[in-house]
Amino acid sequence: MSPTSVPTTADIVILGAGVMGASIAFQLGQRKGGRIVVIERDHVGRGGSGRSSALVRMHYSYPPEVQMALISLHMFENWQAVVGAPGDFRKTGFVRIVHPAESARLRANVEMQKKLGVNVVLIERQELQELAPDWVVDEVEIAAYEPDSGYSDGAGVANDFLTRARDMGGTTYLPRTEAISLVVEGGKVRGVVTDRGRIAAPLVVSALGPWSNPLFEEVGHALPIEPEYHQVAILKNAPGMKGGGCACIDSVTATYFRPDGHDKFLIGDFYGSRKVNPDNFPQRASDDSLEEIIERTSRRIPEVVNAEVMRGLTGIYDMTPDARPLLGEIPGIRGLYVCAGFSGMGFKISPAIGIVMSELLLDGLAKSVDITSFRPSRFAEGKPIRAEFEYQDD
Repeated sequence: MSPTSVPTTADIVILGAGVMGASIAFQLGQRKGGRIVVIERDHVGRGGSGRSSALVRMHYSYPPEVQMALISLHMFENWQAVVGAPGDFRKTGFVRIVHPAESARLRANVEMQKKLGVNVVLIERQELQELAPDWVVDEVEIAAYEPDSGYSDGAGVANDFLTRARDMGGTTYLPRTEAISLVVEGGKVRGVVTDRGRIAAPLVVSALGPWSNPLFEEVGHALPIEPEYHQVAILKNAPGMKGGGCACIDSVTATYFRPDGHDKFLIGDFYGSRKVNPDNFPQRASDDSLEEIIERTSRRIPEVVNAEVMRGLTGIYDMTPDARPLLGEIPGIRGLYVCAGFSGMGFKISPAIGIVMSELLLDGLAKSVDITSFRPSRFAEGKPIRAEFEYQDD
């Protein structure tokens, strides 16, 4: 059978070759999980993964997310040993700034993160100013600082995972192949119909992000996922900027930013617009939107107003009502799993997602991190995830 032919049977079919689908394929390959088929209607990493800002940070208010971020960080730091490729993880450090009224929540979350093993410290205004001399931090009482965090490359991570999965044997990758429908009979998934033929399989995991809903609606299960349109800007450092610097999520300006190499800077917005079609959204960021993001970022980093806009990027988040992912088996359809709804924070935990989803598929239970609370049925059960010390913009 040639590498591009469509197999008629598989043990597990994975829909989507972004960081999630590729990470799952890699972990299944590591465990010799059988005949794996990865279906991608475009090419690996060309969807949301290739448009990701690719922050790597540990700061969450919900412990299982912290645990997954920490597992993922260790993999990013040891990419060559784990995946067999050089990787592109860049350790810049990361700062979390919250609204002054939420300082107590920040302290509580940092304590929780420390107990889980995160290298994080609370720093006061003067320390932050020394760490980030380009920033204006007059109103900041305390911030959380993670020296080990930074950023990476979304498309590169997806490519590395899938390449290694294929090299290990057992994984067939079908690019330019679209899943048309799920085959469900007698309350069980039986396979997938693609535009190139049918593949019979007892296990199917959908990692399609904002493109998830149509397939699930056809089998009577609408996922609580809504697409949200986001824009970011890549700026050339202004002459007065010192370059480098930390990545940051800043609640006060409702922006996030990070270095992009040694001479550029990426800035993005907390909030996007709904009512967007993930198959037909603007591929170019609007000048007005970028100006507005730059203006808000300049309240923290004044020099960005003098920075040259190199380009704008756009992308789609797959949002859920509690802004946390759906991970698990679909109620009433045995063997059908979803891994989506990451709400803009998926990249940084994608290595760990491969581990927990492979455990769920092969062992029936995720053991590395308890992901029970992320089950797809939680909203119907009236049990959305709420962290003990959530921020107002979590």
